[in-house]
Amino acid sequence: MPAPSGPTPDPTFGSLLSERRRLLNIGYRMLGSVQDAEDVVQETYARWYALPEEAQQAIDMPLAWLTRVASRICLDHLVSARVRRERYTGEWLPEPVRDSALWTSSGKEGGEDPADRITFDESVSMAMLVVLESITPAERVAFVLHDVFGMPFTDIAETVGRTPAACRTLASSARRHIARQRPGSSTPEEHRRIVRAFRGACGTGDLDTLVSLLDPSVESRSDGGGKVRAALRPVVGRDKVARLFLGLLRKEPEVELVEEDVNGAPGLAVRIADAIVAVLTMDVRDGLITDLWMVVNPDKLHAWTGADPD
Repeated sequence: MPAPSGPTPDPTFGSLLSERRRLLNIGYRMLGSVQDAEDVVQETYARWYALPEEAQQAIDMPLAWLTRVASRICLDHLVSARVRRERYTGEWLPEPVRDSALWTSSGKEGGEDPADRITFDESVSMAMLVVLESITPAERVAFVLHDVFGMPFTDIAETVGRTPAACRTLASSARRHIARQRPGSSTPEEHRRIVRAFRGACGTGDLDTLVSLLDPSVESRSDGGGKVRAALRPVVGRDKVARLFLGLLRKEPEVELVEEDVNGAPGLAVRIADAIVAVLTMDVRDGLITDLWMVVNPDKLHAWTGADPD
């Protein structure tokens, strides 16, 4: 029996779509926002399919083309985002993600990893994303593409519009800044132990125990985006931070702290009457909590609440 007639499947189509997850991972690490990362991926594919067929066929490596275009869109977005965030109400924090299988499984390109590269999982941690916000857009792009995804500087140069040597300098500068901001971190086991102890102390209202878990210079930041009441500035110091959280819990007698995987690490979801209203992550060094980040902006909690983005 002859084979049914019909259009011949395009083998490139499946390969291009399979690249979507990798592009999302790149976009999220560069922008700290799932929605923005999804917009970047959509724009990247739109640009590909807007090309004439002859132009598509002339591209030897379509997947590399997608990565380069997505990265360039991210770079442009980072430059404009700095202006928008100056008008943001209160602290701007990265959007917390929930599905560790999507965001923390390896996505690096082949080849041996230099010793100075960070792990793929660490690159999606809230602590790392917060530090990445403090470097320049070009440094962030060069660092993410090379140190996280293993791209050679010759390829990164086409994205950033600089020489490979300049891109190497950008990544090195980013690496030094990150090392200064994050001199050391806890093991996963220690991190989970501290999170559970924090949850227990909050649950019982034990001020002394809570204070003992906090670094003397601990900082707490909250992101309400002007839509939910939140501290507009960092709260600094173990006593102030401990009293802040116990005070918040006393105002909501039905509040419950639930252990959750947040950005690939143990964290807490704040639940009231079966609805998640906040997500809390923390950084732990030398057995003490040095930073607390609480996202209460509902626009950044869609992965936790099931609500569709606007």
